[in-house]
Amino acid sequence: MESLYILIPIAVLFIVVAGSLFFWAIGDGQFDDLESAANSILFEEPAQNTTPSGKEHPSESQKSTPPNRQGRPS
Repeated sequence: MESLYILIPIAVLFIVVAGSLFFWAIGDGQFDDLESAANSILFEEPAQNTTPSGKEHPSESQKSTPPNRQGRPS
């Protein structure tokens, strides 16, 4: 019974903190656009094969064939 004197105020404090964070998120605009993140997976973005300096990325320019059984490219 004595543990309830500690657990009930902790639970009320937890509810107040969770509620205030929820209403802060609503006011901050976290729930304004729920559609675009879900729809973004449906559209492909063009691949970027260049580095920020404009040069082609080295790993993209060297298209290799899969290795043969000895581990060497065929």
